[in-house]
Amino acid sequence: MNPVLKNALAVLGGIVIGILANASILGLGEAFIGAPAGVDLSDPNNVADNIHLFEFKHFAMPWLAHAMGTLVGAFTAVKLAANNHLNYAMVIGAFFFTGGSIMAYMIQGAPLWVNITDLVFAYFPMAWIGAKLAQKNKNLVK
Repeated sequence: MNPVLKNALAVLGGIVIGILANASILGLGEAFIGAPAGVDLSDPNNVADNIHLFEFKHFAMPWLAHAMGTLVGAFTAVKLAANNHLNYAMVIGAFFFTGGSIMAYMIQGAPLWVNITDLVFAYFPMAWIGAKLAQKNKNLVK
């Protein structure tokens, strides 16, 4: 397969798998922890208006979803890419970082530590870890 096409499909696959992982973890968090009473998690304005009701547990699952979605997406992209593996992992990290930045902007009022923790630790470090795990796994297969 043409390497350019293979790399494009690797990025697309990483994004899709990452989004699925992110959504699955968010769904589990909502099922097990739930939102504070009266908060509609599907409405960013409602979340922003009621952010003062959130406790640590309400911030932990979204962080985990963002981190694991990025890690799994980067892992997938590296496994599928023809070359420049770390670069494609970082593309996945940048994609999810952009989404996280948009959400941080949309849901204003979240504690600063939540936004810093999410934006600093959930995206590029997890993309790097996903790349390293995939490369280590590739070496075992050869």
